[in-house]
Amino acid sequence: MVERQCFTRTSSIPGELNCELSPGAHSVTLAPPEDRTFPLGRPPRAVPAFLQALHTIRRQVLLAIWVVTIGQWTSTALGAETRTHPPPLLRITVVYNNVMHTPGLKTAWGFAAVIEAGADVVLFDTGGHGPTLLANMKRLGIDPQSIDAIVLSHIHDDHTGGLDAFLARQPNVTVYLPRSFPAAFRRRVEQRGARVVIVNGPQRLFGNLYSTGEMGDGTKEQALIADTSAGLVVITGCAHPGIVDIARAARTYLGKDIYLLMGGFHLLGRDPEQNRATVAGLRQLAVRKVAPSHCTGDAAIALFRENWKSDFIEGGCGAVIEVP
Repeated sequence: MVERQCFTRTSSIPGELNCELSPGAHSVTLAPPEDRTFPLGRPPRAVPAFLQALHTIRRQVLLAIWVVTIGQWTSTALGAETRTHPPPLLRITVVYNNVMHTPGLKTAWGFAAVIEAGADVVLFDTGGHGPTLLANMKRLGIDPQSIDAIVLSHIHDDHTGGLDAFLARQPNVTVYLPRSFPAAFRRRVEQRGARVVIVNGPQRLFGNLYSTGEMGDGTKEQALIADTSAGLVVITGCAHPGIVDIARAARTYLGKDIYLLMGGFHLLGRDPEQNRATVAGLRQLAVRKVAPSHCTGDAAIALFRENWKSDFIEGGCGAVIEVP
């Protein structure tokens, strides 16, 4: 056992602190000297080292408090400034199409696009062949695990054929199906681990994404709508109910003009007069930009390019379209 040695020391030198540690005490009491004046011509004594250390520590503590305070204020100010910025843009990447746009991707009959709307990432349709869909997504740098939801436009294989292969890679998604889809199809999707939501009429899906609801008397179909600051972006699979009727329904539902209409317009093999009537109908609805592909047909696509000029956007496989 080490025995504590206690002592008492009183300085007799003017200007020096008196330190006393009484027997049995556990702390040092620093008392200022009674007389802080110095004799004429005698320089002050140097400050003891331990006092210099105390002053240094004090300065460091005050500096640390200042840095933390300023940092918190700056973070709060910057955070408030960030929240005033406009929402993230809408990015659409066409990952499956029979119309070529980007060399190196595989083309096949069908349509699929990945829509990034802020924090939400959606796969609209899945094309007709799973391996082709996944290969194109990989080539474009899109991870299936990043997809939150799938929206299927209609039952045809060239829009649903890639679903099984995709769910084998990413089953943790919600799949939005038109109400006309067979019950067996719904069960198959659920058996692969996905959640199914049945879409009836026009409705908000999530975020700024909406559905036109199931439309048409023959092949029933829903289209996807994104509400952006620039206007509505309407994406169709094949537009079996009629591209003009779909555009009109989207415009009426949300009460805003259409900034971009894209996807399959179902005009392949139609009479030229019918195509011109379609162009006139969309012009009357004030559709600002178009990006037709898939089942639109080369002749109709050329007609849209001629009429929309600089507002015509290429929408083939690999196209990336960004909307503010």
